[in-house]
Amino acid sequence: MSSFTYDLLAEEGAARRGVILTPRGDIQTPAFMPVGTAGTVKALYTDQVKETGADIVLGNTYHLMLRPGAEEVAALGGLHSFMNWQGPILTDSGGFQVMSLSKLRKMSEEGVTFQSHIDGASYELSPERSIEIQCLLGADIQMVLDECTPFPATHDEASHSMKLSTRWAKRSKAAFLNQPHRKEGQALFGIVQGSVYEDLRKESAAALQDIGFDGYAVGGLAVGEGQEEMLRVLDFTAPLLPKDRPRYLMGVGTPDDLVEAVSRGVDMFDCVMPTRSGRHGQAFTRFGKVNLKNARHANDPRPLDEASSCPAARDYSRAYLHHLIKNGEILGMMLLSWSNIAYYQSLMADLRQAIEEGNLASFVARFKAEQAAGDIPAP
Repeated sequence: MSSFTYDLLAEEGAARRGVILTPRGDIQTPAFMPVGTAGTVKALYTDQVKETGADIVLGNTYHLMLRPGAEEVAALGGLHSFMNWQGPILTDSGGFQVMSLSKLRKMSEEGVTFQSHIDGASYELSPERSIEIQCLLGADIQMVLDECTPFPATHDEASHSMKLSTRWAKRSKAAFLNQPHRKEGQALFGIVQGSVYEDLRKESAAALQDIGFDGYAVGGLAVGEGQEEMLRVLDFTAPLLPKDRPRYLMGVGTPDDLVEAVSRGVDMFDCVMPTRSGRHGQAFTRFGKVNLKNARHANDPRPLDEASSCPAARDYSRAYLHHLIKNGEILGMMLLSWSNIAYYQSLMADLRQAIEEGNLASFVARFKAEQAAGDIPAP
């Protein structure tokens, strides 16, 4: 019962160019997934998200189970219909938000009991319930419930956490196979844990492959360890994963993070950074980050990037964007979020093309030079 496949189309060094085939459409990889936490990519219409080049968006199990509720979304036709997005959707398991947002929580072998950050109501989230929620939502790619190991963690703490996640992964797989709400072509990804310890990452990756998943994520990174350490972990973790399955680095990151991780063999990414930054007046461009709150933009008639295909970056002056942000206008948040998602998608398209053409190294060098040069000086 599967029509979910990954085709590897080209390689350059460790970098991979591929395509994930799903019943709801193809996902060109490397891919960046805009985060639609509560059934919306914040401040964007779904057609805008699609027009930026995004093939897939991410939904959040924790937030949707609390409000409006998984059963309620299912009764309304599922998350695709609910949010008017007909392409693929990946849902996380809810575990990270339980750990980071809950007022009170108690973890056991069975799962996690927690109080909602919204109203304090008590909920239980087990591997089985997480899969049930994701199937009710209708997610095309679902994630096993895991414990995101905090950083820093001792080897013993990381080992205990990883082994619990492995046991939960096995239960998640069994629940997925037996879930009555599961539909043709839906996929389940395992999550490699083990903090910064190579032996634990190896143990986790091997155990997950013994269970068998449609794709494999690397979790427990971008949690405070810094880019250098994150890349060091990726250097020894990515090669542990099967070549014929997608590789997903969870919660990452900056444009430079994406370029470095693609060079190490990662296929999929998600991060709130482009939309969160946009809501706070920061744009991502070919020339690095641009803070539209800065007074130097107040009289600048130039757009963010006249070469951009995104109207938000190409057709509005920096002076106008500065005015909107300084006045707290919703339109400013919308335009910068749109521009940022478009830039991330453009970057991924450029990376795909570079790998196809065998010139990734020169693209990365040019990317880093443009980023280092910084924004175009004001006239």
